[in-house]
Amino acid sequence: MTGRAPLRDALVVGLVGAALRAAMVVWAAGRFPPVEDARFYHHLATRLAEGHGYTWRWPDGVVTFVAHYPVGYPGLLAALYSAFGPSPAWGMGLNAALGALSVVAVHRVAATSTGRRGAALAALAVALHPALVAYTPALMTEGVTASLLAIGAWVAVVARSATRPLGWWLVLGAVLGLATLVRGQSLLVLPLFALIAAGARARWRALALATAVVTLAAACVVLPWTARNCRRMDRCVAVSANLGWNLLIGVTEHANGTFVPITGESVPERCRTVFGEADKDACFASEALRRVRARPLRFLGLVPQKLAHTFEYCGAAGWYLRASGPQSFSERAKLGLGVVETVFQRLLVLLAVVGVARTPGPLPRVRRLLAIAAGALLLSPMAWLSYVGLTLAAVLAGRGLAQRPALALGASAVGTALFTHAVFFGAGRYSLVVFPLVAAMAGTALAGRRGPGESPAF
Repeated sequence: MTGRAPLRDALVVGLVGAALRAAMVVWAAGRFPPVEDARFYHHLATRLAEGHGYTWRWPDGVVTFVAHYPVGYPGLLAALYSAFGPSPAWGMGLNAALGALSVVAVHRVAATSTGRRGAALAALAVALHPALVAYTPALMTEGVTASLLAIGAWVAVVARSATRPLGWWLVLGAVLGLATLVRGQSLLVLPLFALIAAGARARWRALALATAVVTLAAACVVLPWTARNCRRMDRCVAVSANLGWNLLIGVTEHANGTFVPITGESVPERCRTVFGEADKDACFASEALRRVRARPLRFLGLVPQKLAHTFEYCGAAGWYLRASGPQSFSERAKLGLGVVETVFQRLLVLLAVVGVARTPGPLPRVRRLLAIAAGALLLSPMAWLSYVGLTLAAVLAGRGLAQRPALALGASAVGTALFTHAVFFGAGRYSLVVFPLVAAMAGTALAGRRGPGESPAF
């Protein structure tokens, strides 16, 4: 299998991805300061690097411990800032390095499920992906999460073929633990990633052991931060004190499927006198759940809007560049990039559904019909349904996923994203996290009809 998709191919395409991202950093450094959430990540990282801890200094001079934003990305930035100084350019460089590594990772994941051309196609799609490349200057978590999930998937397929997988299971848990500290919902992919890491022929005992080891390793990464929150905040917080905020955004009176601010009259009356960050988040969560119970049909009725905002049109890179540096990135450039992103991403999804439809396994006719429907929906105003069809078709492949783990790993990323944003709210940038693994799925469109055999070497 290694001869069919050699590692040198991955390294060559990885260099292409690295060069494009490095060029993006050189162009963007100094032109695009942190905006929106990136301002908070940059500020928190600067305070960490200066030795102030994960704290916020308010305009009146009061300093408080915070946990609204998860610590993972600011922590990574702080490591660079402490060594080289608090310049956003270092964060852009980190994004570029992880993005280039994700190109190699996707190649190795795709190589378990397709031949040389398919693996090269998957890696090249990530190397050239207009949104992933152009989002490199953004000090935001989506691109980093996308890279970490791809790297985690790579570790999973290496563990799958290792004669002594225990060490790889530990590495997988550490990677997913870090991804969770960057973006909490990343934890949702852990069970299926662990099952893939256990191996295609693993018995139940081995599956349970792999899941337990990966979970324990992830917990060792996350729990020290949880313990800090329990000690420093007004109540225990597992990763970040924003779950209640995000849930309330999705069900507030003016909810429309995407972000709306919770300020002024939109703040629930009983939460207006709650000032502790964790306590307020808990109050928001309680109020959001009360509203869901009171009007469940309204909650369900907002799901299509949430998923449409997430998957219909990304636009994250153009949005960020335009907001950060309007003098360097025009509205016309933003629109043009958005069109290119949309076309590129829908082509990837189309290839992915073809790959799922061609996978040996149960219910082949049903999966082909789902693939046809998903492909047709990509041309409709309800393109988000294509992602549902893609995930469902992959699940129906059943044992076929054991032959093509790229499909299982990609479907887990897409499925968890669908679930997360159906519950909370949607935005175009949130779909970025799935596209490296969607690219791995797309590579299987070029796979032969027969199973490709064992996973490639590292």
